[in-house]
Amino acid sequence: MIHRRKWLSAAMAAMTAACLPATAFAQEDPGKSNIGHVSVAVYYATNGDPAVAGENTKPVTEDMENQLRGTEKLRYKHYRLLGRDVQPLLRSYESWAQPLKPSDEVLVRFEARSRPTKEFTGLDLELWLSRKKIVKMDVRLQGNRPLFMLGPEWRGGRLIVAVALAQEEKPAP
Repeated sequence: MIHRRKWLSAAMAAMTAACLPATAFAQEDPGKSNIGHVSVAVYYATNGDPAVAGENTKPVTEDMENQLRGTEKLRYKHYRLLGRDVQPLLRSYESWAQPLKPSDEVLVRFEARSRPTKEFTGLDLELWLSRKKIVKMDVRLQGNRPLFMLGPEWRGGRLIVAVALAQEEKPAP
């Protein structure tokens, strides 16, 4: 009788262990699946000396400079890239981008409203400055066209936050 109980206990333990990987796999959350990437960049714009932005800034590409100058309120003589972050766009969860790492002075929260298509992606978007929610909006990001948000004045110029769909997972160096 004792051998039978031991055998039965061992058999139950083996069956339970065999079922665990399938159970763990079945419990994966489909809402955490990656359906794209969102890029958040912070630019410094000024009509004065761009060197006041600091030595760790990067030049802006000619294409980005043309896009920035294409909007009247964003027209300045000089632009510098202060930081960029690319984060996954999750199917049913929010994501946060922190473009000025390690600082959390500028944060962007976004969440998919719809599955991305080749034409556009719908997002719930929030801009946080100094741990305060400044802007909350529903946006449609289209292809390679970023959404520009005019930020606060800084060092004699202005910060501009750009949010766009990204093709790659990590920003180029």
